[in-house]
Amino acid sequence: MSHKGFSHLGLSTLDLDKTRDFYENVLGFKPVRCDIIKVKEGGRIRHIFFDTGRDQLIAFMEARGVPGIPAQYDAGIARGLGVPSAFYHLAFEAGSEAALEEKRNELIARGVDVTEVVDHDWAKSVYFKDPNGLQLEYCCFTRNLNANDARMQDRFEMSVRRLGLDDPEALRPAESADIDVLVKAPGA
Repeated sequence: MSHKGFSHLGLSTLDLDKTRDFYENVLGFKPVRCDIIKVKEGGRIRHIFFDTGRDQLIAFMEARGVPGIPAQYDAGIARGLGVPSAFYHLAFEAGSEAALEEKRNELIARGVDVTEVVDHDWAKSVYFKDPNGLQLEYCCFTRNLNANDARMQDRFEMSVRRLGLDDPEALRPAESADIDVLVKAPGA
């Protein structure tokens, strides 16, 4: 069997309208399938697929009133697990260095907080977050990968701050942060 890439990535959101607005109107991904799924035991799920290019899709599901699915959780994945956002991220292909810079400027013009272009030696990237707190990236290859690239080896050093670990609150799961607020609020 030959590999043909992703069909789609499935993710969760607590606010499908805000997520749709971001992916459709900020990133420019066309919605290609939208469903409302009625759950027999109660509630519903709204589901939307966006075409990210090359017949690869990204999908989001929003559950409302479905038994067994909490009404609130951290849809950004990483913070809920207590790891830096870089550990769970999605990277979209920019196509070229010029297109990467153009995409960065478009994001800035739309009010998105986006990093400077980061040079990884083999690729360049910019990073930003969606309304769910998911780490997103636009990336473009700057050279072909080779056998040396595929060998595990020391390549560079980075600080924990670059991983987002300079702010301990940034990694606290939202649930425990809310509990602390509730516990401290009466005696504050």
